[in-house]
Parts: sequence; C-alpha cells; structure tokens
Amino acid sequence: MTRLHVRKDPAVTAITISYIDPHHWFAGGKSMASQQTASFWLDIKVVDGTNLKQELASYVEAVYLAFEALLGEVHPESYVLVHEVPAAAYSYGGKTQEFRFISGNLQAAA
Repeated sequence: MTRLHVRKDPAVTAITISYIDPHHWFAGGKSMASQQTASFWLDIKVVDGTNLKQELASYVEAVYLAFEALLGEVHPESYVLVHEVPAAAYSYGGKTQEFRFISGNLQAAA
C-alpha cells in the first residue's frame, strides 16, 4: 500500500507494531473495550516534498479502509499521521536522504 500510494520502496521501509489493550485505549473519554470497537494509530515518516497532497490523501484513505477490513468497524478517532521530514534530517544506513539525492545526481552527471 505504501509503495502503491506514496511510491516508497519496500526494501527500505521499516515497520513496528505495538498492541494496546482495548481497556487501555481511550477515545471520546471511553475505552475501546467499553465501546466494543477497534482503533489504530499509524505513524509514518516520508521525505518532505516527495509526495503530492493527492497521493497523501489517497494513502490516508487506503490505510483507513485497510484497517477497517482487517479489524471490522473502527472508531472514527483512528489516526493516520504522515510526518514530512526534511531530507537532511532523515537517514538510514548512516546516510541522509539528502546525501543520497546529491550523490545520485553527481554520479548521473559524471
């Protein structure tokens, strides 16, 4: 889904999953357990400026629908948060995304 909607390479995509007991997850002042519903919070970081607003909106909607298909009806206070991070501040393997971009352009020009 992340590859399809926001063009991110699965080979360099990292995922963590945390489970919160529905008795300890609250929305609207009530626990998910007492509301007999599920919820989720998806938090993703992407490099600033690499996606159009339409792509991000499509991604957010697709994530919501996917969780709804997985969990059944989800609480409307379920969140998808897309952090757009500056390329100079986002890295993996010890190199920033900005470094990778500049290096790629220099190699292409050579």
